[in-house]
Amino acid sequence: MTDMRDPRETEELEFSDDDATPPSDEGEARRFTVPAGTKKMRLDAFLGSAAELSRSRVKKLVERGDCLVDGVCCSDADFRVRPGQTVELRMPGASEELAPEEGPLDVVYADDDIAVIDKPAGLTMHPCPSCPSGTLVHRLLARFPQLALQEGPRPGVVHRLDKDTSGLVIVALSERARLRLIEDFAARRVRKTYLAVTRGVPPLEGTSDLPIGRHPSIKTRMAVVPEDKGGRSALTKWRALYVSPSGRFALLAVRLFTGRTHQIRVHLAQAGFPLWGDAVYGPEDKTSPASRQLLHAWKLEFEHPVSGRAMRFVCPPPEDFPRAMLALEKKTRRVILTGMPGCGKSAVLARMEARGVPVWSADGAVASQYRPGADGWHLMRQRWGDAFFDDDGTVNRGKLTSLLASAPGMRRELERMIHPLVRDAMEAFFLRAQSCGAAVAVAEVPLWFETGWTCPGADIAVITCPDGIRHERLRATRNWSDAKIAAVESWQWKQEDKIAAADLLIRNDGTLEDLDEEVGAFLEVLSKRARNEEEKLCATWRRLWDGETSPS
Repeated sequence: MTDMRDPRETEELEFSDDDATPPSDEGEARRFTVPAGTKKMRLDAFLGSAAELSRSRVKKLVERGDCLVDGVCCSDADFRVRPGQTVELRMPGASEELAPEEGPLDVVYADDDIAVIDKPAGLTMHPCPSCPSGTLVHRLLARFPQLALQEGPRPGVVHRLDKDTSGLVIVALSERARLRLIEDFAARRVRKTYLAVTRGVPPLEGTSDLPIGRHPSIKTRMAVVPEDKGGRSALTKWRALYVSPSGRFALLAVRLFTGRTHQIRVHLAQAGFPLWGDAVYGPEDKTSPASRQLLHAWKLEFEHPVSGRAMRFVCPPPEDFPRAMLALEKKTRRVILTGMPGCGKSAVLARMEARGVPVWSADGAVASQYRPGADGWHLMRQRWGDAFFDDDGTVNRGKLTSLLASAPGMRRELERMIHPLVRDAMEAFFLRAQSCGAAVAVAEVPLWFETGWTCPGADIAVITCPDGIRHERLRATRNWSDAKIAAVESWQWKQEDKIAAADLLIRNDGTLEDLDEEVGAFLEVLSKRARNEEEKLCATWRRLWDGETSPS
C-alpha cells in the first residue's frame, strides 16, 4: 500500500493563534507561591511556567496591570520574584462577542486538555466579520466554559475547516495543550486525512505540489500562484478508494501535508477534477446532487499534547455523502424484453407503458427503417432494387417475408444491413430515458439472442407461453399458417433455450388481467433489485470510510 508520508512535512503553519483581541474586565484569578529554593527569576518566566502560558501572553497581562505580587500590582514583566512570594494573575474572560451559545455539538472525545469534535457542514469555525455569532466556538464555550480563559476571537481553535467542510477538529481546552498543539501542527506531527468526491476520475494515485495564494483578482478565492508572486508551498496527495463505473466521480482519501486555505479544493480543481458541490472552484451546476462541496475531515492521528499518548480518530461522513454518490451512480435500469412469436410481447409492452415506464420496440424501429427515405430503405433499394417494393416505393412485407423464407442468405444480409441501425436507435432510446431520470426503461427485441447483441448491466426478460397457446394466437390474430409459423420459428432459438438464458421471466398463459398482475410483480422485482444494489454500494462505501481500508 502506498505510503502517503513525505519528507516535506515541516512547512510553517498556515493558521496561527491571534493574541490581538483585548481581554474583557472579568475573568479568573490564579494564585501561585514561589517555591523555596527558587533562584531570582523574571516574573513573566515564573508565571509562564507556573500557569503554563506563553511568555508573550504573560508579559501582555502583566504590563496591562493584571498581576499582583504580595497583593501589590506589578506591571514590570522583568521584576525578579523571590521564594515565598505570592503571585496572583487575573485571567481574562471571553469578550461579549464570544458569549456562549447553546447548540448541537458532537463531541467524539474529551478530557481536561483536549476535545475532538465532529463539525457539521454549514457551521463556521469561529467568529469573523461576516459571521459574528452562531459559530462552533460559541457552542464550544457553552459546553466547555474553561475556554473562556483563553484570549482571542477563537479560543481553543488550533486548526480549522471550511464552513461547508464536515469532520474532525481538535480543540485545545487548556493553555498547555494549545501551545503544544500549535507546535505539533507547525511541525506536521498531526496526520490529517480527508474524504473527497471528485467530478470525474483522477489518476488513482496523485500528488500536487503547486503553490497556493490569494487569487489575483477575486479576493474571496485562492488559486495556484507562483511563489515569486506571493504563492506559498503546498503539498497534497490522494489515493482513490472507489471509482464510479460510469466515470462520473471518484471517492478519494486525501492527505494534507500543508495547511493552505482551500488547499484540497484548489489542487484537485487545478488537476481538472473539482469536488462535487463546490460552487467556488467547480462549474455551475444546478442539477448537482451535492448541496455543498463533498469534503470531509475523515481521520486524525496525533500525540496527546499533555500525556503523549497516541490518539487516532476515524469519523464517517454525514449522510449527504452516500446520498449524493448514489444519485451520481444511479442510472436507468435497462430491460430487454424478448420471447417467441405470439408470446405477447406487445401486450406486455403496452401494460408497462400504461404504468409510466418508457418503452421501445425493435419491430417499430425496423418499420421506421422500411419507410421511404429512411437509411434502411435506401440501402435495400440499392441492394435489391424493386424486388419487394410496391409501385409507391413502400416495402411489401408479404413479398419480403416470402423471399426471406426461401433465401436464408438474403435474410442474413438484410439483418447485417438493418440491425446496426436498429441497435443505434435502441441505445438512443436508453440515453433519452436516462436523461429524463427514468428508473426503468424497456426495449422489446424479438431476436435479442439471435442477434448476439449485448447490453452490459441490462436485465434480460423472456415472456413465456406454451407453444399451443402461442400458435393459436398467431393463427387467430395474424392469420399465420402453420408453415409460416414453422419458418419464422426456425430462425430463432427454441423457447427453452431462451428461458435458460434469461435473467427474469414473465408468464403470459392466462387472461389479460393475469398478465397485468404479472407485469406489476415483475416491476416490483426490478425495484427490489435496485434497492439491494444501492444497499450493497452503501455498505461498500461505509466499509471504506469506517476505516476498514486504511488510506496510508
